[in-house]
Amino acid sequence: MNKYLKLALCITIPLLVGGISGFATATSITDWYVSINKPSFNPPNYLFGPVWTTLYILMGISFYMILQSPENNLRKKAVAIFCIQLFLNFCWSFIFFKFQLLGLAFIEIIFMWVSILTMIIIFFEINKKAAIMQIPYLLWVSFASILNGSIWFLN
Repeated sequence: MNKYLKLALCITIPLLVGGISGFATATSITDWYVSINKPSFNPPNYLFGPVWTTLYILMGISFYMILQSPENNLRKKAVAIFCIQLFLNFCWSFIFFKFQLLGLAFIEIIFMWVSILTMIIIFFEINKKAAIMQIPYLLWVSFASILNGSIWFLN
């Protein structure tokens, strides 16, 4: 496969996952989410779109870099954990926004955080730059975890 097409696909997949979950839960963000208690450090809603878009693009570029490495068991693990964390990322929006299950969403985001950390560790063994590109994602999900836990506590 052409490397530019492969890169485009690697970027498009996380963007699609984020776009689908965002589209499916958008009405909850402008309806239910507005009315619940949130901590003082809750960012404005307009910030989430650009942040997540940037993180999904970094995720795709990083994944592409991993796919450029020789095929072996470690790369298979890296691909698997990438898919797991992306699946958990997709599910969290539905659990939190669509179904409004704040406690379950908090538990799920902890699993997502662990999967992202695991991904970074495995990526680091294959390509250090690919791993480093995932650190903003881990930091954002760390913040989102605290925010999710705080919202659960306040409501």
